Amino acid sequence: MDSQSVRWKNNRSLNGYDRGKKVKGIKRDVVVDKNGFLLAVMVSVANVHDSKAALLLMMTLRYLLIPLEVILADGGYRGEIIEEIKIKFNYIIQIVMRSDKKVKEFEPIRKRWVIERTFSWFGNDRRLCRNDELLMESSENMVELSAIKLLLNKI
Repeated sequence: MDSQSVRWKNNRSLNGYDRGKKVKGIKRDVVVDKNGFLLAVMVSVANVHDSKAALLLMMTLRYLLIPLEVILADGGYRGEIIEEIKIKFNYIIQIVMRSDKKVKEFEPIRKRWVIERTFSWFGNDRRLCRNDELLMESSENMVELSAIKLLLNKI
C-alpha cells in the first residue's frame, strides 16, 4: 500500500497541495498484490494524509472481499492507524522502511520496489502521467483501465 501525488492540469475542479512532495493536484492511494497488479485504488485531493486515506482503502478492500492478511505499507501509514485497521478490518499492517545506516550505493528496499514498479507502469500510460480528468471517479477509472491493459499484456 502506497500513495502517489500527481500534478493536476485542470484548475476547474477540486485539488489540493501535497507539502511533502510540493505537488498541486491529486493523490492516488493504491493497494497491489505481490506481483504489482492492482487490487484497490482511491483518488483524493493531494492534501489528504496517507493514514486518513488508508481507512477508506481498507473499506474498499473489505467491500471487494479481497482475502488479505498482511499489508506492507510505507512510513506514511505509521501510528495509531495500524491498530485501528487491525481492530476494524482484521488486516495486519507492516511498515517497510529504509534502515538507518548510510550507504553510498543504491539499494532497493525489500518488497517496496513492487509498488514503485506499479507506479512506473502507470507513468508509462499517457493518461496517467499527469491528471487531466475533471472528476475523481474518472481518474480512478483511468487507473483501473491502465491496470487492465497491463494484465492483458502479461497474458
